[in-house]
Amino acid sequence: MDLVNIVENISLGLCGISTLLWISIGTLSRTESGEILAQRTIMVMCSASALLLFLLHYLGGDLWGSRNAARPLAVLAIVVALTASLNIKGKDIQGEINPHQIMKMRREEK
Repeated sequence: MDLVNIVENISLGLCGISTLLWISIGTLSRTESGEILAQRTIMVMCSASALLLFLLHYLGGDLWGSRNAARPLAVLAIVVALTASLNIKGKDIQGEINPHQIMKMRREEK
């Protein structure tokens, strides 16, 4: 296995694992320490994946048959890493009422 294949496999593996962690963030956020650990893990994995994807592009490798796919995915990984570092637990970021509050209000009206 040459260096390009190793870089490709590791970067795709890190992207896949961070995606699974991102999907599982609700479960991992049951405690504040679990949420912080999950966020930092996602941030580190996405950052490492972005570096490897940039390296893959500059080594002349391709991703899914496209030479130009690695750089946009690297930028996306950086964006996900930055958003993973945001701590939004307990903060109203939508400015709208959530379904649980609607159900609670309906129960109180009855």
